[in-house]
Amino acid sequence: MFNKVLAATDLLEACDAAVLTALDIAKQNNAKLYILHVLESAYSGKYRHFVKHFKTGDEIVSNEEYEATVKEQIDKQCAGALKPYGNYEIAARAGFPYGEILRLARAERVDLIVLGPHAGRAEEKGVVRVSGTIGSTVEGVIMHERCPVMVVNRIVQKERLNFKKALVSIDFSKSCEYALQFAIKLAQRYGSKIFIFHMGAAPPSPRYPQAELEAEVAALKKRLEEFCKEIPEGIDYELSVWEGTQPYLEILKYAREKDVDIIAMGSHTKEKGEKWYVGSAVEQVSSRSVCPVAVITDPKALLKMEG
Repeated sequence: MFNKVLAATDLLEACDAAVLTALDIAKQNNAKLYILHVLESAYSGKYRHFVKHFKTGDEIVSNEEYEATVKEQIDKQCAGALKPYGNYEIAARAGFPYGEILRLARAERVDLIVLGPHAGRAEEKGVVRVSGTIGSTVEGVIMHERCPVMVVNRIVQKERLNFKKALVSIDFSKSCEYALQFAIKLAQRYGSKIFIFHMGAAPPSPRYPQAELEAEVAALKKRLEEFCKEIPEGIDYELSVWEGTQPYLEILKYAREKDVDIIAMGSHTKEKGEKWYVGSAVEQVSSRSVCPVAVITDPKALLKMEG
């Protein structure tokens, strides 16, 4: 299903959740694993190559020798996990994190990127980024990358990466069609059950007629059935419609209730003026979910995920 997996890490002291998750997925798929650490800076523009040495804290100019030192450090810290697998490559580059992740992903034609949300880490590390609920790195990758982007908040138990239960959040947009197709490919690869979820708007008042509420829910379920009519025979799936006011809260509640292993969402990137931004449901779910969240950006990416 995946031939090349890329994990980006901003840690040099330990092997983080993104790397370990990507490694287990690579093992399952006999895939090549790429690990990238971006050397960040307190400067922008032409001074971006001025970085802090990870051991001394001194400001230095990044060069090939220092990048080699950083790669050796990652290899050393993750040796226990990486060495037995062997099929991996480590890269260290100076630049803005999301830009370097995109550059490597496209150069190597990877078909899955695994990231951890790093919102708030810029001030802690004394580097230049743009703020975002899930961190500017994840946000930038989702907005510009075509392959699926998986966000992990914690280390995932290996058996949970068999993805036996997959949740797809549907709002009937085009991007949700891609998320559903991704879940179908998971089901075909892992024998997963798919839980398909839609949140309808809560009644405008407690006195809203029960009969009208039931009619609205029935209409939404019918629409959801129509949306999912192309699911191939033999795939086990379940449809659910809940009422609520905050989509991300209901998605997370439903995920906990069904004890799912992964949440698939369409990338609701939108244009507002001259700025592109990730939809709020994707941001909030990705930053809070206890299971991995896969964000799908483009149908072309799904073509590489056969088998």
